[in-house]
Amino acid sequence: MIIETERIILREMTQDDFDALYRVLGDSDIMRHYPYTFDEKRVMNWINRNIERYGIFGFGLWALVLKETGEMAGDCGLTMQNINGTIKPEIGYHLRRDVQHKGLAMEAAMACRDWTFENTPFNAVYSYMKRDNTPSSKVAMANGMKLVEEFRDDEGEISSAYAITRQEWEKLKK
Repeated sequence: MIIETERIILREMTQDDFDALYRVLGDSDIMRHYPYTFDEKRVMNWINRNIERYGIFGFGLWALVLKETGEMAGDCGLTMQNINGTIKPEIGYHLRRDVQHKGLAMEAAMACRDWTFENTPFNAVYSYMKRDNTPSSKVAMANGMKLVEEFRDDEGEISSAYAITRQEWEKLKK
């Protein structure tokens, strides 16, 4: 499975992506909105869990590869997440620090949104993040999503959930 945009390729992760993904998930600044920074074992488990998701669901977080250099610079994709007590399809991503703030997260998230509505029966897709994660909120809104709820998450912090429905997406595509 490959999704291609102007500047990136989203493809299934492999264990060969370990070093590149560790550079992202092992960076405490990038992961400041996550409950923890990843060590080597957690990164390998992350890769293996996504490989398992591809087999079960046909989707997961995909390797985000820069077309210009061929480098894996993060991940982006669709996973099933517990959002305020309900399992929902969610677009998530993590990008290497040196490629942030260049529109790549938005480009990847939009490609995942389109793929979701073109290839799954889901009638809505979500993104959720800590309330103070302003960059991720901006990506969600640029992806056509609206704030649908805020809730206290498992870490006791306030998280914001954004969503776009299939009907709203269809209007965007016209």
